[in-house]
Amino acid sequence: MNDLKTAAVCMHAIPGDIAGNLDKIESMTQEASANGADFVCFPELSVTGYIQTSPSRIYGLREMEKIVDRLVRTAKKTEIVLIAGLIEVTDEGKPYIAQIIAGPDGLIGTYRKTHLGPTETAIYCPGEKIEVFKVGKTTFGVQLCYEAHFPEISTRMALMGADIVLIPHASPRGAPEEKLKSWMRHLPARAFDNGLYVIACNQMGSFEDGLTFPGAAVVLGPDGRVLAQYVGMKEHILYAELKDEILQDLRTHRMKYFLPERRPWLYEKTSVNGDQ
Repeated sequence: MNDLKTAAVCMHAIPGDIAGNLDKIESMTQEASANGADFVCFPELSVTGYIQTSPSRIYGLREMEKIVDRLVRTAKKTEIVLIAGLIEVTDEGKPYIAQIIAGPDGLIGTYRKTHLGPTETAIYCPGEKIEVFKVGKTTFGVQLCYEAHFPEISTRMALMGADIVLIPHASPRGAPEEKLKSWMRHLPARAFDNGLYVIACNQMGSFEDGLTFPGAAVVLGPDGRVLAQYVGMKEHILYAELKDEILQDLRTHRMKYFLPERRPWLYEKTSVNGDQ
């Protein structure tokens, strides 16, 4: 992994205000780049806001392509890896909740949310692919909000070579301190069990539909310990330095890195009394 400075953003993403949200993403990306960040991660659905009613009508394919093009141009201009969330519409069927990944050399990829929350399954389509992305010597995965509750995703990404897992959220309800406390029940395990860095950030702000998103962001080291955190109801960029030396020290320690000792054939589903 390359040594990196990362920026995790708590952002007030207004539903349907595409132009305003894109302007804010560009401005905060410029700020992160000016402060020396190599990666900037925006929350889930940061471009579109969190939309629960008729998301497929928010824009057409051509408009979406222009949005993606602007994100790519912003990443190129600021020479940073930019991760931002939007609704991915298609020619037919339900849209996806997706995260665009762009860098100085252009579009890196699109990640589609594979595990939808219970309130999302009726209006969105789940992605069908777990994958990782690579920039330089750094391999990273993206998960979206509800997906963090499924340990297999993080382990799969780690086995595919991920050094970092980025987890942008659009997670409503509760105070910022409560949101971070909730995350700390499971996110440290994702980092510790798999020997990788974890970065999470949430939307923030209150909206007319009654939803309130508490501002929270956290960066966890591969030992599961907090490197940086933020809680509050203001937009914020949380910075952290990720060091390859720390990652390699853990991964070469015979008692602290668990993945090489896995016995996956024992984890296959069996019935009672061990019958196949």
